[in-house]
Amino acid sequence: MRTGVTSQRPLYHRFRALRRARIAVAILLASLVAGCGEHDSAGTWELPNGDLAGTRAAEGASIDAGNVDGLEIRWRYAFTATPNYSGVFASTPVADRQTVYLQDLESNVHALDRATGKPRWVHRFRARNEGPNGLAVDSQRVYGATDSDAFALSAVTGRKLWSRHLTSATEQFVDIAPVVWRGLVFTSTVGFPPGGRGAIYALDAATGAVRWKFVTIREPWKYPLEAGGGGLWYPVSVDAEGRLYAGNSNPQPWGGSPERPNGAAFPGPVQYTNSLLVLDARSGRLLWHDQVTPHDIRDYDFETTPILATVEGEELVLGAGKAGRVIAWDRETRRRRWATAVGLHRNDRGPLPPRRVIVCPGLFGGVLTPMAYAEGRVFVPVVDLCGWGSATGRQELTTVVPSQGKGRLVALDAATGRALWVQRLPSPDFGCATVSNDIVFTSTFDGTVYAFAAEDGELVWRTRMRAGVNACPAVLGDLVLFGAGAPRSGGITPELVAFGLP
Repeated sequence: MRTGVTSQRPLYHRFRALRRARIAVAILLASLVAGCGEHDSAGTWELPNGDLAGTRAAEGASIDAGNVDGLEIRWRYAFTATPNYSGVFASTPVADRQTVYLQDLESNVHALDRATGKPRWVHRFRARNEGPNGLAVDSQRVYGATDSDAFALSAVTGRKLWSRHLTSATEQFVDIAPVVWRGLVFTSTVGFPPGGRGAIYALDAATGAVRWKFVTIREPWKYPLEAGGGGLWYPVSVDAEGRLYAGNSNPQPWGGSPERPNGAAFPGPVQYTNSLLVLDARSGRLLWHDQVTPHDIRDYDFETTPILATVEGEELVLGAGKAGRVIAWDRETRRRRWATAVGLHRNDRGPLPPRRVIVCPGLFGGVLTPMAYAEGRVFVPVVDLCGWGSATGRQELTTVVPSQGKGRLVALDAATGRALWVQRLPSPDFGCATVSNDIVFTSTFDGTVYAFAAEDGELVWRTRMRAGVNACPAVLGDLVLFGAGAPRSGGITPELVAFGLP
């Protein structure tokens, strides 16, 4: 079944038959090795961002610019959870060789046959979560969390193996996908007023026991009944030296009040909010940090997963967040190499005036979902959605209308931060960036999914989902999985769709 495909590259069609023949031979050889009756197992996606470096670049993928316009719907899986403010699905599916695992926004975990999409098992938690949440799979175990408890399930049966309660009066929520590394599971709580102080945890992968905890707000709040913040809502990355990299969230309340204007409820820079944090992954000891937005009064979380990359022989870490700035650090010297602004910027620095002004990026603007990296390029999903702010007031999240925004996908030179190309999109890009060979996938809130040529940004494929998209794709060999579960105008059909090569 073709799905509204649009191709912009006639030259690729000339070589499509040759490429498809090559793919068919590869699949045949793989099937001979695997044994009769087994599906092609090339390519897995076991961590939420694909690998420990957070690159969101698929290994072993066969989808490229020469064959992407031949993608067909292989199967669909309908979501049945009750929608909340974020919809019914907002994370990245993960997969081992035979099974796809996903978590809906009621924290329920679904295991699907990778070849057919038919459910193998469902473990129902029925615990509402605003997301993004999500899972990791490792050594026949599936790791995740509800809004309050981390857990491990059997990947074969869905049986609960352990559960660890994490939340308290000062750690009010868990909404992050975990990362597994050398017998540890990394997760986080987030903090809200009153008094919230989010923390990063390392749990024993076998038992769920807490191995270490790092509180992401350095000092107690001066006004604990009014302030709160910190914690992670996108996964960590880990390098070969065992250093853990995390992007920390903001202090609250943003804006201010007549009694405490411009964030006076949390005086000072408020370490370690809006910071890149680098910890020893084995002990949780802080190695170094850099605060991107001190004393943040605009809700500018520095939340996306830091990407670890070797660029022109230099080891870099690349981060971004809702302030709409992408920053590269040298991992050895710990100094910033470059910083590049992306998207709309207006009234986004310094104190806010007493009167209401337009602020860009707004509460759902900037870089809201994870970036991707491949071949010296950083691919940045951007949301152009402004809001308002003042020294004595604040816009509430519930008043933001995402459909009023627009999006961009921006490619930056990872060595210099220079923009290589920009694709402007008619709807907010809440769909991450994900690389498969020479193309980069993303998606927008209106339900459109795209593939662009990584080199120059030319559109090579797009199609439309039957619901809005605020989740991220995973690429598995000759499959790409897109989850559509966001609310949008008109009727919606929330579902996970597997697109595959013929």
